[in-house]
Amino acid sequence: MILGILFLYLGAECLVRGSSRLATRFGIPPLIIGLTVVAFGTSSPELLVSISAVVQGANDVAVGNVVGSNIFNIAVILGVTALIKPPSVHIDLIRREIPVMILVSLLTLGLVGLGYVSRLAGLSLCAGLVVYLWLSIRTARKETKAAEFDLPLSPRMPVWLCAILIVAGLSVLVFGAQLFLTGAVKLARDFGFSEAVIGLTIVAAGTSLPELATSVVAAIRKESDVAIGNIVGSNIFNVLGILGLTSAMLPMEVAGIGLRDAGFMLGFAVLMLPFAFSQRTISRTEGVVFLSIYGVYLYLLWPA
Repeated sequence: MILGILFLYLGAECLVRGSSRLATRFGIPPLIIGLTVVAFGTSSPELLVSISAVVQGANDVAVGNVVGSNIFNIAVILGVTALIKPPSVHIDLIRREIPVMILVSLLTLGLVGLGYVSRLAGLSLCAGLVVYLWLSIRTARKETKAAEFDLPLSPRMPVWLCAILIVAGLSVLVFGAQLFLTGAVKLARDFGFSEAVIGLTIVAAGTSLPELATSVVAAIRKESDVAIGNIVGSNIFNVLGILGLTSAMLPMEVAGIGLRDAGFMLGFAVLMLPFAFSQRTISRTEGVVFLSIYGVYLYLLWPA
């Protein structure tokens, strides 16, 4: 677990440095990089774990990983990031991405309520991801053209070196998350936690460590758009991409994950909107609120 944390920090440093330099060099808004390349890359552990879980018939781990990761991303990652350095929130996040995140959270609540995620539902979620990516890229192109004369001078880092940093960062993040996850899951099973609780907490937190490391490092480096975009983009990808792909492969019954868990996920997503709208930043006080609510959620999950 300690080695995993070390690799997570090193991977996050490479990923943030490479992606931010690539964004400025090509005139791509850092927010779009955070919402796509960084967000989807740091969600790769969730994808690998969920696919592995559903193939092995551990549906509660697969669904719990998605729901728990989305809760952890906002409550803990955004909460910790705000405590370290309150990040500013881009207006586009308030207008577009956070409402999209709320919508996909609402869809998840509905699927959990039905108790079954069909192949058709999975394919529909994947189609939604394609539409979201297309709209994000189109928006980025428009913003780049509108601001082409106002862009800062790009640091002279070669494109190939940016690409190496991004790929190396993602690889080290996945490796670090796997190290941490292996030790954490074994520890949880030794204490007798259920499959659903392990998926909602230990697995979700472990696979979200790349997002945590990346957002914290981005905040420290004053890359607020990457820090916030990483969280929101990961939550969107977790539902549309991971839950969509796994259920498109094998339809899943949802037994151990209840409306309470999906309701907390939706509640955190909704709460983020007024917090982001107030003074266009997530303050330390709001970070404490996120962490406190997460503490209540963990208490409710604790076996009687």
